[in-house]
Amino acid sequence: MSDAAGGEGGPRGDRIAKWLARAGVASRRDAERLLTEGKVRLNNQTVTHPATFVTQGDLVTVAGRPVDPPERTRLWRYHKPDDLVTTHRDPEGRPTVFERLPPHLPRVVSIGRLDLTSEGLLLLTNDGGLARRLELPATGWLRRYRVRVNGVPDQAVLAGLAKGITIDGVKYGEIDAGLDSRKGDNVWITMALREGRNREIRRVIEHLGMRVTRLIRVAYGPFQLGTLPRGAVEEVPAKVLREQLPKPAA
Repeated sequence: MSDAAGGEGGPRGDRIAKWLARAGVASRRDAERLLTEGKVRLNNQTVTHPATFVTQGDLVTVAGRPVDPPERTRLWRYHKPDDLVTTHRDPEGRPTVFERLPPHLPRVVSIGRLDLTSEGLLLLTNDGGLARRLELPATGWLRRYRVRVNGVPDQAVLAGLAKGITIDGVKYGEIDAGLDSRKGDNVWITMALREGRNREIRRVIEHLGMRVTRLIRVAYGPFQLGTLPRGAVEEVPAKVLREQLPKPAA
């Protein structure tokens, strides 16, 4: 192993946080937190410095458990049902997405989240570094949702969301929103945004005087929910993944 600073990859291997992220242990940020907590060991030595490199044949453990070397980057589409939380462990004991995944899947992390009562497309990957990159607004990927609301939206107000909106001092970016259909007091709206802050759509809808009764993510960047059955997982072919992923920044 090496503690010298320098570029990632090449003869030195990867910095340990990046290596752990690629192995699907956690995002790079969370991997760095594991380092500061002293939970990571490299060749039986505790590692706390992020400028530590992992090379082929090194033994890495996290909280005493060996970590397999990273595989090739893989991506799955998952149709998340509601009433599942997008976390590996829930302090309240609620069922999680990762408890319901097929046992043959390797350890994966989600790209973004869907809250407890939201459903639809959730992307999963074995590469935590990729997950972090695709969550960033700078990637420019559009997240598209179908939203059922109780109330009657003003179409001019919906159109105005394209300029962004500030709620309780929090500024939300552009949202493309349009009315789809109406049946009684229930209205379906399509909403598309690039940031996807925590509970952003629900807060915006509530601010407009309506209530979300169902929220379905139907697309994340170029990947679509399509006809994927509820609760099903399907791997994205490697060729499609290579074609669709944005290139890392130089």
